[in-house]
Amino acid sequence: MVDIMAVEETNINTNIDRDGNVCISNDVVATIASIAAKSIDGVAGMFGSLTGGFAELLGKKNPSKGVKVTITDREVKIDMFVIVEYGVKIPDVAWEIQEKTKNEVEAMTGLNVVAVNVNIEGVNTAKKEEAEPVAEDATEETEITKE
Repeated sequence: MVDIMAVEETNINTNIDRDGNVCISNDVVATIASIAAKSIDGVAGMFGSLTGGFAELLGKKNPSKGVKVTITDREVKIDMFVIVEYGVKIPDVAWEIQEKTKNEVEAMTGLNVVAVNVNIEGVNTAKKEEAEPVAEDATEETEITKE
């Protein structure tokens, strides 16, 4: 006869409840959604909250910045706050964000994404500064006089 030893409470995975269900944190879903959105051409970045900005100033990374997640049962609603690059077609970029985010979250978590709301919070207009070429015969001569 073999004695069955009781499992100590400290060995239980806190992400699995007593019925064997896996609980996925809102932050995990938000991180997946943020990475999916940032990988799309035309997305300059995510628009975070004021408190998230302070956390970044203190050196804390916030991978779920710009994403709000609501999970009920097995359904997920995602609100994204995005900054796009100047010159892109905003409806096309928003559509790509919705599709890629939905597909990635569903594939990685097994949850059903019922809504991906994309909020365009800004347009990145910063351009790379290019040095203007100077023609050789266009140089200016200035005279310095002492008075």
